[in-house]
Amino acid sequence: MREPILVVNAGSSSIKFSVFETGGDRSLIAGAHGQVEGIGTSARFEAADARGLKLDAPPVRGNDHHAAIAAIHDWFAHHTGGESGFAGIGHRVVHGGAEFSEPVLIDECVIGLLQSLIPLAPLHQPHHIAAIRAVAAAAPGVPQVACFDTAFHHSQPAVAQQFALPRALTAKGVRRYGFHGISYEYIVSALASTAPQAAQRRLVVAHLGNGASLCAIKDGRSLATTMGFTPVDGLVMGTRTGLLDPGVIPYLVRHEGMSIEAVEALIWEQSGLLGVSGVSSDMRELLASDRPASKEAIDLFVYRIGRELGSMVAALGGLDALVFTGGIGEHAAPIRARICDDARWLGIVLDPKANETGGPCISLAGAGASAWVIRTDENLMVARQTRRLLDQRRASS
Repeated sequence: MREPILVVNAGSSSIKFSVFETGGDRSLIAGAHGQVEGIGTSARFEAADARGLKLDAPPVRGNDHHAAIAAIHDWFAHHTGGESGFAGIGHRVVHGGAEFSEPVLIDECVIGLLQSLIPLAPLHQPHHIAAIRAVAAAAPGVPQVACFDTAFHHSQPAVAQQFALPRALTAKGVRRYGFHGISYEYIVSALASTAPQAAQRRLVVAHLGNGASLCAIKDGRSLATTMGFTPVDGLVMGTRTGLLDPGVIPYLVRHEGMSIEAVEALIWEQSGLLGVSGVSSDMRELLASDRPASKEAIDLFVYRIGRELGSMVAALGGLDALVFTGGIGEHAAPIRARICDDARWLGIVLDPKANETGGPCISLAGAGASAWVIRTDENLMVARQTRRLLDQRRASS
C-alpha cells in the first residue's frame, strides 16, 4: 500500500479508524476501516475492507486507548504483509479553540494547548489526547496531524463569534466556535464536482444526525453556524437540548436542587429527541413509532430547523442552495420533505420522487433555490488535510 494515511476518531469507549492509500497524483483511495469498541470494559476489534467485507481482527490486549491503538497498528502491519507502516496519522479533534485555524503537526507544545482546551470540550478532548499519546507510544516515528472541527468557522466575522458578555470573559475564550467544520469543508469540496453552479454561492448546509447543526456558507467560507461555545447549542439533537434559555440553568440548580453535574448530564445526554419523545434518540425509531410523544419530538426537530434556517439565510442575505448531510439528512426522506416544504418561502420546491430516491438534487428545475443530498465523508477530509500538510512539510524540507 502506497504511503497509507490512518484517520483516527477517538471517543470515550471507542476508536473508529479508516485507512487511505495515496495515489500517484496525491489523491486518496479508501481502504480498510473499522473500530475498537468497548474501551474501558471489554475492548473488541472490528475491521472491513473498502467493499465492506469483514476482515480478520485480532484480540485487543487490554482495555484502554493504548491497547486499542496498538491493536490497530499491529493489525495494519499484519494486513499489509509487514509493510513499513503509516506515512501519517490524522486525528479528528473536536475543539481547536482560538489557537488553531487549520490542521497542525502534533508535538508536545500542541498537546499542551489541546489539554488547555479540555474545559471547552470535556466530553471529547481528553479522549483525543489519549489517542494521540497512544499513537506516539505505538508508532513514535510516524507524524501525527490534528484536524479540527472548529477550524472551518474561523472565517466568520467577529460579530458572529461574540456573545454579549463582558470583554474580560470574551478575552478568555468564551465565544462562539462552531463545530462539524470538517463535514462542512468536505461538502463544499464535493459540491464543486456535484453542483459547481451552487458551490460558490449562498449555501446553507444542514448536518443532521445525533449531533445536528446548520452552517451558512458563502463563496466556500463559513459566515454563521448554529452551534456555539459547545456542540450542545442550536438545533434539537439526539440527546442534546440545543438552544436553551440560559436562565433555565440557575433555575434547575436553585429550585430543582440539581447539581452542576446533573444539569450537564441533562443537557447533553437526557434531552433532545430522547427527552421529548421518551422513546428514543434515533430518528428511525421515532418515524416508525405511533406514539404522540414521538410525533411531538419530530415536530420540534423540524420546527427548530425551520427557525434556524431563517437565521442562516439572514446572515447570507438570501439563499441559493440548501444541502442535507449527516445520518438523518442523508437517509430520512420524510424529514427532508417537511423541511423543504416549510422552506418554500425561500424558493425551494421539492421534487418528491427525487427526494425519495435520495437525489442528489431533490428540488424541481427552475426553483428559486435548489436542494441537495450529499453524503459527507469526514474521514476522507481528515485524510486530505493530513496528506496536504505532510506534502507541504516534505516540500519545504
